[in-house]
Amino acid sequence: MSSALTFALFSIVLIAASVFYLFFYRSWRRNRELEQAFPERWRTLLREQVPYYSRLRPEQREPFEQRVQLFLSEKEFYGCGGFDVDERVRLTVAGHACLLILTRPFSYYDDIRSILVYPDVYRVRHAWEHGMIVHESEEIRAGEASSHGQVVLAWSQCEQAANNHHSPHNVILHEFAHQLDYLDGSADGAPPLSGEQARHWQQTMSRAYENLQNTIEHHHKPWLDPYGATEPAEFFAVLTEAFFQQPDHLHREQANVYEALRDYYRLDPLNAR
Repeated sequence: MSSALTFALFSIVLIAASVFYLFFYRSWRRNRELEQAFPERWRTLLREQVPYYSRLRPEQREPFEQRVQLFLSEKEFYGCGGFDVDERVRLTVAGHACLLILTRPFSYYDDIRSILVYPDVYRVRHAWEHGMIVHESEEIRAGEASSHGQVVLAWSQCEQAANNHHSPHNVILHEFAHQLDYLDGSADGAPPLSGEQARHWQQTMSRAYENLQNTIEHHHKPWLDPYGATEPAEFFAVLTEAFFQQPDHLHREQANVYEALRDYYRLDPLNAR
């Protein structure tokens, strides 16, 4: 075989391999992963750690489990501050995170690469500029999301939400709602939407956001965690917590907001069995 023919064949093989890797490998790998049976012990842990799991309808159970399975196979978990990430931790995080994409493609989480878990709330040094002066402070955080593919969580706060499904706070839902917000390139409090749904979302959420801010400014008890009034991105994340954790309260106080979230997530926690 001539060197020219050898080079041509090598080039064809290389191009074919590159095309496969770029366009088909991820789908092939995921299909291979889903050929594996979903472990029964995972179902037990999900029932214990993700209260909503037991309320899923039969036709929702398999797609939910498939998303959890892919999440665990693709996302790297790292324990921080001496924390040991075990199977219960991984299932708790994956289960709550995958609720948000139960009716969405798993590809919504493609950019997420790693989950960092601290045993408890942690301290972060924060610096900002004011004119020519640089200020520094220390913040205590329960979690944070990054547009660079990283989610940080405090396990004590995750466990609290798992043990009390009526708690107004769920740091996992909160931080992964931010990840959905990042999908269109900006953290503006609106996940990717189009057409009439986008217009309705904008009108509904803008009015509700202003209503929350006005309520706080007038020193009345707010209908939502006040942290949601800090910026639109936090408003969406806090609303997501309320939608899954306290749907009756959210529907009673802001039915139109509840309906907008129901239409986006394509889930109705009020009517889940």
